[in-house]
Amino acid sequence: MVSYYHFQRMNKALPDPGTWEEYFETFLAGKVCWGSWHEHVKGWWEAKDKHRILYLFYEDMKKNPKHEVQKLTEFIEKKLDDKVLDKIVHYTSFDVMKQNSVANYSSIPAEIMDHSISPFMRKGAVGDWKKHFTVAQNERFDEDYKKKMADTRLTFHFQF
Repeated sequence: MVSYYHFQRMNKALPDPGTWEEYFETFLAGKVCWGSWHEHVKGWWEAKDKHRILYLFYEDMKKNPKHEVQKLTEFIEKKLDDKVLDKIVHYTSFDVMKQNSVANYSSIPAEIMDHSISPFMRKGAVGDWKKHFTVAQNERFDEDYKKKMADTRLTFHFQF
């Protein structure tokens, strides 16, 4: 939710998200530009029953990037040596990608994506949401998440 909020703030092709408090309510109601996050995620999770899909989670990529890259190479049935794996891990790290104009979208004109409002690649930190949510918002989000995601076995780790 926090990432979407900052993305919508800087992306001039999207409506202004309003304040964090307003956006929090809009997100929980599923009234964001791309619809309900919960339904979107559940739809893709259910697609695994019909299609060969590999799911990777950002928290896992931050915790053990080489392991996650290895999972990807196994999924695409490609054998890579450690030197190549290490290179992939390096060039796909948040800090390196944040400096890459192709990955960070800094080459897109400010009339479309205004990086002075928020860079496309902000922090890349797991658990940064805690700096935005109030205790009451966290409790409401947890309750809403449990209700809307009750019919799936998908679990997220919102922190390390």
